[in-house]
Amino acid sequence: MLLAEDLAAILSPGDVIRLEGDLGSGKTAFARALIRAVADDAELEVPSPTFTLVQVYDFPRFAIAHFDLYRLGDPQELDEIGFDEAIRSGAALIEWPERAEGLIPEDALTLSLSIGSDPNARLAVLSGSEHHWGGRLARTLAVRDFLQSAGLADARRRHLKSDASARALERVRHGDACFVLMNHPPETDDAEGRARVAWRAAAKLAEGTRPFVALARGLGGLGLSAPRIDAHDAVKGFVLMEDLGDQFVAEMGAPVPTRYRTAVELLASLHGRTLPAEIADGEGGRYRLPLYSADDLLSQLDPFLDWAVLEVSGRGPTPDERTEFAALWRPLIDEVAAGPTTWGVRDFHSPNLLWLPERVGIARIGLIDFQDAAFLHPAYDVASLAEDARVTVPEDLENELIAHYCDCRRLDAPGFSPAAFGRAYRILAALRASRILGVFARLARRDGRLPYLEHYPRITAYLSRSLAHPALAGLRLWYERHGAVA
Repeated sequence: MLLAEDLAAILSPGDVIRLEGDLGSGKTAFARALIRAVADDAELEVPSPTFTLVQVYDFPRFAIAHFDLYRLGDPQELDEIGFDEAIRSGAALIEWPERAEGLIPEDALTLSLSIGSDPNARLAVLSGSEHHWGGRLARTLAVRDFLQSAGLADARRRHLKSDASARALERVRHGDACFVLMNHPPETDDAEGRARVAWRAAAKLAEGTRPFVALARGLGGLGLSAPRIDAHDAVKGFVLMEDLGDQFVAEMGAPVPTRYRTAVELLASLHGRTLPAEIADGEGGRYRLPLYSADDLLSQLDPFLDWAVLEVSGRGPTPDERTEFAALWRPLIDEVAAGPTTWGVRDFHSPNLLWLPERVGIARIGLIDFQDAAFLHPAYDVASLAEDARVTVPEDLENELIAHYCDCRRLDAPGFSPAAFGRAYRILAALRASRILGVFARLARRDGRLPYLEHYPRITAYLSRSLAHPALAGLRLWYERHGAVA
């Protein structure tokens, strides 16, 4: 049932699939395969809802309602079994959908199954709105073609939680082998697509899969645990890579101190090396890491002004307040921009750091999100880890991690200055916390992703820690006046 796997990989809340076909055509078998794929449980009991009319499966990803309307006496009975709520709040699979004509959304996907000349085979015909299903169906079938070209034609596909970008991740199993698939569609060739490309270029964000592949190979060549690249299609935007597992440096919503110390040791080891500006991209070319300038760092504060100030104070800053804010930040940013630079991963925190206990030393840290790497001050990634945006790092642990990093650096670089590093750390930690507050407010208010606001108290506490540094005393007054810190 590879088709069920392919549809399960793209199924989303609000999706409705009409299952059409005669008795024995395989509608229930298809629904069972799709539900088991979403659950990632090949043994999950999925009974036919012929007599109950509906069976609901409440999965962490979303709920799926499986309807069989063959015995439906009157369409009004659908109100009694929660039909409208099911197709609003989750995904729905509907056998004998013609019994509910007029009540099924127009953008539902229709899957028609029929028995061909081979009684053990089924002919499947898919039809649905181009807007809602066209691109998604084409993309998921392209994934299957890519897997076939990689020798994994009958692989099982399982959805993995992804970040806020356009990339999607899947776990792919083939026999005893397990891989991770990155699905990063090329940008659309229209005005909106070109605008997004221009925005990412201005923000020094990676475009396509080529930077990820280049950096995976570059980091791996340094002895770090970046995923091995097994197959890559840069044109279509697919990467098949090593599966490093799902054990993270944080557990149960809290940092594991020994793992965080190992991550700091990784950074110290990386930052103590002379690193090239260009690396092989695996496609016969070279990939150049961007350099983050003072202007680039200053632009990271735009989301804070545009979204976070409004979130915490109820009003946006005036033009004069914006000018004052930039004037306070500018000399601090110029100072760190004039300092040392190294490969900065930029999101070196718990969602992107795996723990590999079977490996040794710093190779126990698995790196999975690094495509936006750029040349940055070394303190940037240390701040990303020690003020982890997703889990609370207590202040004493943060200070311990900073001290441990400095001790590691001084072993290889006797002239390393902990005081100068500490000052740069606080400047960049405050900048990063400000940016995150703005980005999370934008995701919540513009994109409706309200859970991002749950992180606000943590990030605000981090910001207060850094603004307490004497170098940021003038800035702290600005933040206090606007309610960004207490």
